[in-house]
Amino acid sequence: MTLPTQQASIAWSFHPKNATLDIAFFGSFISPSGWVGWGINPTSPEMTGTRALIAFPDPNTGQIVLLPYILDPNVKLQRGPLLSRPLDLHVTASSAALYGGRMATIHSGATIQIHATVNLVQNKTKIHFVWNRGLYVQGYSPTIHPTGTDDLSSIATIDVLSGATDGSHTNIIQPLKIAHGVINAVSWGILLPIGAITARYLRQIQSVGPTWFYMHVGVQISAIFLGTVGFGIGIKLGEMSPGRVYGPHRKLGFAAFCLGWLQTLALFFRPKTTNKFRKYWKSYHHFVGYGCVILGVVNCFQGFEVMGEEYSYAKLGYCLCLSTLVGVCIALEVNSWVIFCRKSKEEKLKREGLFGSGSINNSR
Repeated sequence: MTLPTQQASIAWSFHPKNATLDIAFFGSFISPSGWVGWGINPTSPEMTGTRALIAFPDPNTGQIVLLPYILDPNVKLQRGPLLSRPLDLHVTASSAALYGGRMATIHSGATIQIHATVNLVQNKTKIHFVWNRGLYVQGYSPTIHPTGTDDLSSIATIDVLSGATDGSHTNIIQPLKIAHGVINAVSWGILLPIGAITARYLRQIQSVGPTWFYMHVGVQISAIFLGTVGFGIGIKLGEMSPGRVYGPHRKLGFAAFCLGWLQTLALFFRPKTTNKFRKYWKSYHHFVGYGCVILGVVNCFQGFEVMGEEYSYAKLGYCLCLSTLVGVCIALEVNSWVIFCRKSKEEKLKREGLFGSGSINNSR
């Protein structure tokens, strides 16, 4: 069976009478000094808690060695080196060999076979398999694996009796990922900047009157509520994907969400124009608002990277929308400065008594 990531595959024979599993895992090295590992998590589909067999070249002899490791939470947090220790699974036999026989050499792309015989718990045939690979080994301690999308998704739950994979979980996650990405790109990445543009530039057009304010509030509240839905989907995705943590994307998301709601709630504490604290509220409103817009846009690009869509048409479409908004901002900013300079010149002429003198002489 071909596994979902890293071009890995697995084959097995299950003996129901004594609940014995004979398994062969096929993976590939990504560096001559790297490691390839495979294991079983007895409780949940995640890296933490996995009982693994990891193969790598012996630092002294260069021959392939296969050692047992338990991936406890300290490994994930990188609090110390990963040290080999006996497994609490009943592994009766294990071995590792390079594909190609004795003449095979360890290089980037070299295939390795890991064989093991495991005694399973009776009547428990759904097994959480975990696999991965890394760039190098320090002594006999494998170092952390890369953190790309494939590397964080190297988990599969397989019923070794029927051969069925637990696909229902994946079928739910993929539509949620798409919904999360689309909703957040529209809300945090497009509507929020439009709301900021409305407040900055439309208020200077006298013919618009107070309409700009209602447009600004309407667009921003729509963006925040829509963004909250996307944020909630993201939280759910995190719960459904144990072991997969997208640090920067998650932190930026929480920061943008908090700033967005701070900005929304601040509307209820908006002082009147005559209040002496109005200027401080405006400064806070501008600072938090622009900060929220920047975080939202940056996190949209982080989201494309997390979903593996760095070179997709979806990202291209978003970039075109964002470029259009930037172009509109530049045009409106130039227009604002032209109007400002014209008004400043008129005010200067009025102060010098020159502006409007022609009309006074004509009246005489």
